[in-house]
Amino acid sequence: MRRELVTWSIVLGLIIAAFITTVLIVNATLFSSSGYVRSYLAALARHDMASALQIADIELAEDLGASSDDGSGATPIDTTGAGSILLAGSHDLLRPSALSTIDDVDLVSREVNADGSETVTFVFELDGDTTETTFTVQRDGSRFGVFADWKFVTAPLTIVRITVANTQEFSANGSEFVTPAQDVPAPYVVLTPSSFEISHSSTFLTADPITVAATEPGGTVRARLEVVANQAMVAQVQREVDAALDECATQVVLLPTGCPFGQPMANRIVTTPEWSMASYPEVSLVPGSEAGSWLMPATDGAAHLTVDVRSIFDGSVSTFDKDVSFAASYLVTFAPEDQLTITPQY
Repeated sequence: MRRELVTWSIVLGLIIAAFITTVLIVNATLFSSSGYVRSYLAALARHDMASALQIADIELAEDLGASSDDGSGATPIDTTGAGSILLAGSHDLLRPSALSTIDDVDLVSREVNADGSETVTFVFELDGDTTETTFTVQRDGSRFGVFADWKFVTAPLTIVRITVANTQEFSANGSEFVTPAQDVPAPYVVLTPSSFEISHSSTFLTADPITVAATEPGGTVRARLEVVANQAMVAQVQREVDAALDECATQVVLLPTGCPFGQPMANRIVTTPEWSMASYPEVSLVPGSEAGSWLMPATDGAAHLTVDVRSIFDGSVSTFDKDVSFAASYLVTFAPEDQLTITPQY
């Protein structure tokens, strides 16, 4: 009996020691501060938005369509569980399709702060660029009474204030979005870390892509996307302007109606005036004063006029055979079904 009791006591001691060792190892790895942050980054890496939000203890407002009184489309996000203040901004970018690619996640450092919180820094490849982000976390009770639970001191969220110039539409990492108003900064809440390629491409407009990286929890990043008229729009306006000027040149009067060119005469005309285009104004487009409008600034061109005239002084007849310079300006607006409305500004 005594020998069996000793044997069982040794076995029980070994089991208890193994359990304690396992708990220490698990708490130092999987349930450590770095393990907690690594699990969050792993959720982002696999584009598991729901898990990332759950790990970070972030709750989105139920009505994602609700907007703030300032018209920015901003809605609050409850991050109080993460020990953070409420953030206000659009949730539109909080979707799996807009998340970044995260690879090669490595722990850089882990420091214990005076208040008991821990600062953890990771390095990783964010959409192909080497990036580093620092998180501060603190203990938040325990699981099963033995495994440590953690929470973010500052929620892993960043406000990205995006201004889209000259339109409201933009794409982020291939997903399409619409800002509340063009040329006005719109706040978007994104998970940290995130990287977005912001761009625009449509029938008549384009923009050089810009990259926006959100790597600081609780921070704010500002970005401006400059949208301009593309070559297809310029070419179409050029064709329509040229056609309108050609139509003007068919009028057999000195001052064609509704046209930017004409030639008054003090002398009497003898023959029918003949107009032709000598050089067309070269179209360039800049944003107009009204949203959604584009302006061709006053641009020089020349029409050629041939007409015989009789002098009112001596009755002699001469031929007026010259280029007549003019300047033309047009306002361009969008019509349904990818059509353009071009209105002369003269």
